[in-house]
Amino acid sequence: MNEEFGTPRTREEKVESLIHLYVDGGLPRRELMRRLGRMLGGTAAATAALSSHGLAQIAPGACPANVLVSENDPDIEWRDVTYPGGEGTAFGLLARPRRQTAALPGVIVIHENRGLVEHIRDVTRRAAKAGYVALGIDLLSRQGGTQAFGTDTLRTQAYGRTLAPDRFNDMWAAIDFLKVQPGVQYDKIGAVGFCAGGGNIYYGAFHGLPLQAGVPFYGTPPSPLPQADLQFPILNVFSDNDRNQAARIPELAAAFVASRITWGLQLYKGTGHGFHNETSPVYNAAAACDAWAKTIAFFDRHLKSSAS
Repeated sequence: MNEEFGTPRTREEKVESLIHLYVDGGLPRRELMRRLGRMLGGTAAATAALSSHGLAQIAPGACPANVLVSENDPDIEWRDVTYPGGEGTAFGLLARPRRQTAALPGVIVIHENRGLVEHIRDVTRRAAKAGYVALGIDLLSRQGGTQAFGTDTLRTQAYGRTLAPDRFNDMWAAIDFLKVQPGVQYDKIGAVGFCAGGGNIYYGAFHGLPLQAGVPFYGTPPSPLPQADLQFPILNVFSDNDRNQAARIPELAAAFVASRITWGLQLYKGTGHGFHNETSPVYNAAAACDAWAKTIAFFDRHLKSSAS
């Protein structure tokens, strides 16, 4: 694969892709075991593959009742939107506080490698309930949008066909759309992204995306890191058991220090990649709630504070 979420070709890449889909909540465990067993030659080999990823005996944690934000929540209003993308029409979900009386900062919500699924739509509503005008973007728009694909497997394959420069242009188009919406402070736009979405924030940061704050959750930075003068504050959220990504922290820190930007790091002990996603088997309610609270506090500081 040319990049982390490209089309898997070797057996090892196909195993990694299946396990990642499972961790993101896109594949039931029974189906995962069936596919791995067929690919690797039996249940024992499938179990060993899961064990090597620290997933042998994981049970999903309970999601606190007040985390999810219903489509009917009286505190927010939302609508599906279309707007000019980097190429053609882009799709998204625009949400804001219902009783908004003054201009508010905006937040772009960037999905994992499965598109604008219900989990990300919910996160977009959470950002609105926290006092932001939020836009959940669909990086599958160039292929007809997330709704054009009937399963998470097909959505993942579609994401694997996207290219980093195209996603960058689509994120830029989303920022342009959000900052001209009524009631949005055009010069106060942040972004939060998960997994592939976190990687897109890193790519954007190192290529000049015009944001004022970014929070990548367990995202993979470009490799190698481009030489760049970073411009906006970044809060980095990593999981303890996500060894490959955690190994990139030192070089990220060096780049942040060299650029003299404000940055923070949250490494959640005992968690796995995808811990914020309540549909995932590795969901960790305590870590997810704490990370989200810190995300909003970071945005409040850098997007709402007059001193930012």
